[in-house]
Amino acid sequence: MGKAILTPTLAWLAAVTGALALAMATPSESHFMGRLPTLTAKRLDQQLVTLPHGLPAERTLALVAFNRSQRAEIDSWIQGLRLGHDPSIPWFKMPVFNDPGSEVARNDLQNQMLARHPAGADLSRLVPVFTDRDAFIRAAGLSGTEHAWVLVLNREGKVLARAEGLYDEAKAQALRETLLAQGD
Repeated sequence: MGKAILTPTLAWLAAVTGALALAMATPSESHFMGRLPTLTAKRLDQQLVTLPHGLPAERTLALVAFNRSQRAEIDSWIQGLRLGHDPSIPWFKMPVFNDPGSEVARNDLQNQMLARHPAGADLSRLVPVFTDRDAFIRAAGLSGTEHAWVLVLNREGKVLARAEGLYDEAKAQALRETLLAQGD
């Protein structure tokens, strides 16, 4: 009789131990999605910001582009989420460039960007990043540079949610829910 009780109990303990081991060994969803590398960038209003710790809120929307042709995709998210009219969503645009290797070349690229923005534009929302683009893509867990990306980031740099390409209402709702959620 003792053996009949002991076998199911041991099997149950083994299953619980296995489940706990898998839970601790499996990466969390936010880590699996990627992480923004630590970077120092100069916003177009000439203020230095350290990412991700210098993000404006605990959860921030980053509109990431890799080339100028993705501007329509970025604009579709700004319009679709009404970012220009909704102060409750902290956000910024982050064009990602391969680092040209010199401060002069970086300044030239920033000056070109400044020339394309109208007077009175909110330059604090434009944070160009000069880095190894491929390393950035790998770290952030992105699949490529063919489209713009919209990321929900926390101040630890974890990518909590993401969407690719043009604005989509279903994807936007998921991003909003993540932005408003508490904790990680």
